[in-house]
Formats: sequence, structure tokens, C-alpha cells
Amino acid sequence: MLAVGIVAEVFGPHGEGLPGFDFVLCTDRPGPVPTDLGVPLMVADGLDRLAAADLVIALPWAGFRTPPGPAVLDALSAANESGSLVAAHCVGTFALAAAGLLDGRRATTHWRFAELLAHRHPDVVVDPDALYIDEGRITTGAGAAAGFDLCLHLLRREYGAAMANAVARDMVLPSHRDGGQAQYLTSPVPEDCQDERLAEVLAWAREHLHESLPVAELARRAVMSKRSFARRFAAATGTTPHAWLRSLRLSSAEELLETTDLSIEEIAHRVGYGSAAVLREQFVRRRGVPPRSYRRSFTNAP
Repeated sequence: MLAVGIVAEVFGPHGEGLPGFDFVLCTDRPGPVPTDLGVPLMVADGLDRLAAADLVIALPWAGFRTPPGPAVLDALSAANESGSLVAAHCVGTFALAAAGLLDGRRATTHWRFAELLAHRHPDVVVDPDALYIDEGRITTGAGAAAGFDLCLHLLRREYGAAMANAVARDMVLPSHRDGGQAQYLTSPVPEDCQDERLAEVLAWAREHLHESLPVAELARRAVMSKRSFARRFAAATGTTPHAWLRSLRLSSAEELLETTDLSIEEIAHRVGYGSAAVLREQFVRRRGVPPRSYRRSFTNAP
């Protein structure tokens, strides 16, 4: 039920100005579907609905240790072959693996079942730590609430950072977590950090992104040594201060590219890069395209 709620919340109706999707639940046996809460879920549509879908998400199910029936596997394969985006999170990944869609690809699942996935499907390169892994037309995500990260990533990829951020705000969620961030943390991610000193410093950094923000300055503001700051930062976020800042700078640059007509040089300075050339280098390395191409893809700007 958690997985159904996550996907329905991201791709269901939102407020004015936010995207609306034709959201449908389907199953190989339409009718009442049992759930882990003991409350049956009425699913009216069959697998034929997958043929017209732009995005198909395989949800986790209690019987994942037994592969789905041939009809489900054939429908998933057909959706992939027809050009649909196919995704799964938590143990829903087992369905994609059983359909052969993950052979030779990197994939993730709930860390608790990563070893089982690797054992059952040796042709799949299983990463037990990633929040989500994007392989183009196939995307997999980690367990439980990491389904939000997978869905917001897909929304961000197809509609841009501004739209994904707006939907995240509507759900009172952090806007973005990188797929490489660790699945399990000793503390929440930065936006929800319960370490008061660390949270204050991260909030300050977001407001001063145009500055250089060396780790030594962040540590000083947290009244910690650089070593202690780095250790507590990693425990709270699963990443390093440098990686967090880089992700934040690039995400902010994306939103400015989508929503403003500022020059690339001005955007570079606003997000803390010394020049447009530096922003371009980082953007191409991390996003695969230069800033101007990214802007055109979302705004049709010249």
C-alpha cells in the first residue's frame, strides 16, 4: 500500500499549474487485490493498459520470491520494446529481472534483498547502496520511501527540475536526492536534518550558493573541525560536503536554465561557479549535455 500511495501521490492530481497524468493501476487478474494492510484494493484494469503507457512502474508485492506469471513478464517486455519507460522500486525490481529487462544492466532494490536479487539473476549488476539507478529506458529504485526519489527523478528527467521541485513542495518533500546517495543513513537527508548545528549550516549554504563555500568555512560555522564536520555530514547524508554542494549547484542551475532567460555566465555566478566554462564542464560531466542544450530541451529557447 505504501508503494501504491507513493506512485499515486507523485503522478496523481496536484494543484493548479502542476502536471496531471492519466494514472491507472492494472493487474493480470482484475478485481480485488490483497494488500499488506489486509484491505483489498479494487483494480479494474488488466495488462492491456500497458500497451498505451508512456511509463510503466512495477510495484513491490509480497510474493516477489516467486516470479510473476508469463502474461505479466510478456507485458513488461512488450512495453519496453514499444518504447515505454519501464521502472520498478523495492522488490518490484524482481519482476523486471524475471522479464530479462535487467540483464547486463545495473539495478538496485531494497538493500535487504539485494543479495537475493544478485543470486537469482547473476546477469544483473546489483548495486545494494544506490537510491535509484537510471539506465535510460529502464530505471530501478530502492525500497520503501525511496520510491519517492525514483518517481521524482523520473519527473525531473522528463519535465525538468522546476516541475519536479514544485511537485515535491506540494508533497512537503525534499526536492532531489542523487541516485548514488546511500539507502540507509544514521540521520535524515540534509533538508530534514535533525542535527541542529548541521541543519543551520546547510540552510546557510543554500542561501549563499553564489559564494565559494569551502568545507573549512562550513565546518567553522558548525563550530567543528573539518574532520568532525566531514564525519557528521557523511553520517547524516550518505555523501560528502563537496558532492552535496556540487549536486545543489547543478540542481539550482537546472532550475534557472528552465525558468529564467539569464545568461549562462550569470547563472554560473549565481550558483557558485567562477565562469560559464566551469559550469559547462560540470554540467556536461554530470548531466551529459551542455547548459544551452539543456535549456533548449525544456524551454525551446534559441
